[in-house]
Parts: sequence; C-alpha cells; structure tokens
Amino acid sequence: MDPARSQDEVLKFLEDLPSDDPGDPGRGGTKRIDTHANIVFLTGSKAYKVKREVRFPFLDYSTLALREEACRAEITCNKDNAPQIYLRALPITLEADGRLALDGAGEPVEWAVEMNRFDRRNELDVMAEKAPFTDDLSDSLAQMMVDAHETAPVRGGGGFHDELASYVEQNEVAFHEFPELFATEDVRHLSETSRSVLSSLRELIVKRGEQGLVRRCHGDAHLRNIVLIDARPVLFDAVEFSDAIATGDVLYDLAFLLMDLWERGQHRSANRIFNRYLDKSRLDDHPEGLAALPFYLMMRAAIRSKIAASSALSQQDPKQRETQQEQARTYFKYALSFLEPSVPHLVAIGGLSGTGKTTLAYSLAPGIGHAPGARVLRTDVMRKRLLNIPETEKAPEEAYTQEASDRVYQALDETIRAVLAAGHCAIYDAVFAEEDERTRIEAIARHVEAGFTGLWLIAPAATLKERVAARAGDASDATTDVIDKQLGYDLGQLTWTGIDADGGMDDTTQFARASLGLKD
Repeated sequence: MDPARSQDEVLKFLEDLPSDDPGDPGRGGTKRIDTHANIVFLTGSKAYKVKREVRFPFLDYSTLALREEACRAEITCNKDNAPQIYLRALPITLEADGRLALDGAGEPVEWAVEMNRFDRRNELDVMAEKAPFTDDLSDSLAQMMVDAHETAPVRGGGGFHDELASYVEQNEVAFHEFPELFATEDVRHLSETSRSVLSSLRELIVKRGEQGLVRRCHGDAHLRNIVLIDARPVLFDAVEFSDAIATGDVLYDLAFLLMDLWERGQHRSANRIFNRYLDKSRLDDHPEGLAALPFYLMMRAAIRSKIAASSALSQQDPKQRETQQEQARTYFKYALSFLEPSVPHLVAIGGLSGTGKTTLAYSLAPGIGHAPGARVLRTDVMRKRLLNIPETEKAPEEAYTQEASDRVYQALDETIRAVLAAGHCAIYDAVFAEEDERTRIEAIARHVEAGFTGLWLIAPAATLKERVAARAGDASDATTDVIDKQLGYDLGQLTWTGIDADGGMDDTTQFARASLGLKD
C-alpha cells in the first residue's frame, strides 16, 4: 500500500465496516464524526477512533509510530475513569491478499482506539440544554471528579505556573487576530489583569504542587466529555497528547466543568459540584487555594473563546460561523467577568435542627459572590470529616460532647477564615444556639474585613420534628429527641435577622434573598 494513500484507504475501510447489531434502533450503518485531530467511526456496539495524519503546535500525529503511541496513550489515560468505554489500541493491518483487516495477521498500516459505543443523547452537553441538573446528578459529578483526582499522578507546581504564563501570552496573540470579535482595549485589560493575578498566585501554585495538588489530570473535563452510563456520569476522552496540557492544579481541572456549567446557566449545579467536591475530597484540605479559582475559571473560558473564534474561520455555513463567533464573544465576556474584583461576604445561617438551614444555604449559594457562588460549610459535614466516616453514617455519642463539638467549630472557624481571606464568599450552616458562637463568627468576618449577615430560621416544634423524621441520606444525626433538647436551650440575645421557615422553601429563600439584598 502506498504510504501517501494509506490513511485515506483505511478511512474508507472503516466507513464500510459491517455493524455487529444492525437491528439496534438508530445504529444501522456506520456513522463518521470528524474533528481537527481525530476521526471516529460508530458502527453497531463499537466505536473506532483514528488519529488524523496531522501536526499542530500542541500535538504530532504525522507518522504511524506517533499515532500508535497516541492510541496506546489514550487507553492508558482513560482506563481509570472510563473502563466501560475504552477497550484497546487496535492495529488496522494489510493482509497477504491485499485487503485490510482489524487486528489481522498482516503489517499494521494504521492504529485505532477501540471503544464500546454509548448513546450520545446521554452526553451531558446535550442534557444541559434540556433541563437543570438534579442535585443527585451534581453530587455524582462531584464524586466523579474526586475519584479522578485521587488516582491522578502527582506533578510539580512550578512547571504548571509557567504553562499558565505561556497560555496568557498565547491568548493575547490569538485575541488580537480577531478585532471584529474582541475589542482591543478589552484584550489589553484581560491580558494585563491575567498577568498581574497570575504573578500574585505564583507562590500559592508552587505550594499547592508541594502539597500534591498539581497532578496529571484529565485535562479536558467539560460537559461534552462526560456521559451517563447506567445512570452514572463517566469522564472520557482525556488529553493523551500532551502531559503539559493535562497537568494542573486539581482545581484547574475542576474549573473546566464549573465554567462550562456556569456558561450554560446551570449555576446551581456548578455551585453544588464545587461544594460537594471540596466536602468529599481528601486531597484538598487547603481552602486558601480558592484564591486561584477565579483565574482558573478565566483561563478555561479564554481558551474556549479563542478556539471558538478559530473554528469560526473554517465554517462554510454562515449560520454555523455566526454561532461560533457568538460563542467566542460569550466566553470572552465570561473570562473578563471571572477576574472582576469581589468583596468576600459571610452568611451565617442558624436555627434549630429541621428549620431548613442546609436547603436554604444551597438555594442562596449560587447567587452570592463571584462564580461559582459561595462555599457552603456545615458542622454536620465537618464532624463526619474529622471522624473520617461517611457523611451518612451515624456518629458515636462521644462525637457530640462539648469537647468534640468545640473541635468541630474550631475546624470550621479556621476554614471560614481561610475561605474569606482567599477572597471567596461563604455560608456557614450551624445551629448557633449559643450567643458566644454567634459573636465569634461575626468577629471572624470582621477580622478578615469581610461583610457579614446573620440569618436565624424559625419554625414550630411540630414542623421541626416532621422534617427531621423524614430525613434520609443526610449528614445530620438529629432526631426528634434532639429537637426536644434544643427547644429548651437558652438562646441568649438574638440579633440576627429572623426568618419564618415554616412555609415552603421558595418563600424562605425569597425572604432570605431580600435580607441579603440579592436581586432575582
């Protein structure tokens, strides 16, 4: 076979592959999907991905040996996150009779990644356009990212910082190539602000590398690379062609998903994933790292913006070109907004068990502070974290002694202080039955020059008991007996804003938002 024609003939061979289940609705015949670096063939229950014979500044698939290496690397990079999708690196061989075969006895003339096929309607970028993600799905996405990062290889922070610096310069050059899309003054502002912010973050990023928080991650964890299989999210199509691109702070990897959701208007999901990731992760006990999150979100949006602008150039369809250009403008606006200054604010939500503190906290959080909204911190979650037990496992009685409770509040006080000092808003969800607890948390906000609002939720005893009795799968261990005990507390002087929490959560949220001065 003529090497110059080999890939074209291979592609024709793959287009004509017979389906292994032609009777399956929607899977008759082979479907071809082209991207700038890959071609995917969907046939029956399988998918075959071939690397294009191309070379770009960021990847090189120009020789058969490099394409084989890339196919094998793709299996390696995805085997932990998506073993149910990725099967093997497969040679396409030239047989003695001159015909091509999948994994035959002849000489390999091309390589492909063999995968199990999935229903593209279950890709999260498709689902995100149809309806808001449920809290259960958001919780599963957070756990998916935690699992991916816990097994990711550790790398150094210095190299990652230098890569980010190079991205800032590359972005500026790219944006200036499209003056019809990006105003020169806006490009200058974004570039100068990015350089300044990144310079201020250098020590933090290097330190996070020393803490094991810079890793060889997925590298491309946006909605199009996540699919539901057996009702669980699966992260696929990791960056296999560049260690540098895939290496970063775990928060930078998470930021792609958060940014993608934020841009889609899925603010509640983005906020919940952000919070539940930090609650569940055993890697990141360093809340000061949140100081880097706005920059990470900006960088993810900026890169998507320049890719959209570049893609628009190759679009022959005027409508498709216009769509890509509008995407470029939208992502650029988000990149600018992510670096806008934000004053940290602490909202403390107190009240007896069953008043709905946690539900209110998650309802308010997406609208407080910059993206992806406020960090929600709960005494119930911290208690289980300190005990190193699952959130839904009942804590032993000794976990509720005064000494044990003091440790929980101390840990949360330190975390709150670090979150606010990092410039991030927070919501503190606790009973706050003692006056000195309320006084102490107000003092913490003042100490870091953050704003403060205290909300006190009120509901009748019958309502509290009914809600607590109906709880399932929650970190709280409160029972109706606990409520009887709480009803006898001396609450001292209450100066926080009282909110009637006896009605529906929509009403409670509306009252709370009004107290905080939040716009609808």
